[in-house]
Amino acid sequence: MIEIVFGDSACGSLKVAQHFGKGKYRRGASSFFLVHSDGSKPTKEEYAKAKQEYEEREQKLWEKAEPLGGSAADVFCFSLALSYGEISEGLSGRQRKKALEMLYLPIPGIPEEEDKENRQSVLAIADRAAEDLPTIFARMALGEAVRIWYSSNPDELCGLYWLMAQFYQEKAECGKLFLVKLPEWEEREDGVAVKKISWGEVSAEEWSRYLTFQKQVSEPFVRMCAVHWQKLQEENAALRAVVNGQLVSVREDFYDPFILHEMDDAEENFVEARLIGKIMGKYQLGISDGWLHLRIEKMIEDGILEVVSPAEKGKMGYVRVLKKIGNLS
Repeated sequence: MIEIVFGDSACGSLKVAQHFGKGKYRRGASSFFLVHSDGSKPTKEEYAKAKQEYEEREQKLWEKAEPLGGSAADVFCFSLALSYGEISEGLSGRQRKKALEMLYLPIPGIPEEEDKENRQSVLAIADRAAEDLPTIFARMALGEAVRIWYSSNPDELCGLYWLMAQFYQEKAECGKLFLVKLPEWEEREDGVAVKKISWGEVSAEEWSRYLTFQKQVSEPFVRMCAVHWQKLQEENAALRAVVNGQLVSVREDFYDPFILHEMDDAEENFVEARLIGKIMGKYQLGISDGWLHLRIEKMIEDGILEVVSPAEKGKMGYVRVLKKIGNLS
């Protein structure tokens, strides 16, 4: 079975899920690190107790888990961030690579060679995706089925529509296509309702139980997605969002009200990273920290904010201190 996801975190978790729970649990197989909230190191007794509790939890998860099966070679990841940037070109076009560069900005002040490697790695995302598609089509032609994991997260939903458009153009056999949509919410064994916004939040031991949501794809569904994606390409907006369950083109300032609202409650001087973290945790919009950073950068250009203290050389730009100076309304 070919497995397809739309994010790097989901890709890593799914690969672990393929063998998680297989065989006897081995203590010490996973890494363990402990530090107090104030940054101090634990005592030997504290460390030993915490590690034992951690191992016991891991063993229980391992013994309850059902391996998903398959191998890493069966997993394909299209982390194209298609909800951002223009989309009228093909994957290897300048539009997609520009969008990826904007979202995954290199760390300011890092050595030139490391900066070059980072940029090459980001640009390779689109090229690798373009190369993987023919491989998937070739394996399908030999009889393999495809399972696509998606959610209402803007990037994952864009990824699904884009991928369905590729299958439609290729006239892929729908009988070999299956979808698994992440539930909007679910109830844990302890009775607590939880909401996950993307497959990147799913732990390795959880993947196999979502197979109950698997559905076979129909030809009308593939055609509907392909037509809708073509419409979005024609609109070629800077941003796409999920509004009332529908994937639509929106203005690039669509999420700005959330930023402005949280800045209203922030102190005059504030750390950008803390503001971004608060927005992502509070609203669960399914957007990247990179996009929020770009919108905050635009507010600096517009005179709403100013940089009080830039990030130290070699550190992420998000750790800079900003100051409110303009009208936030």
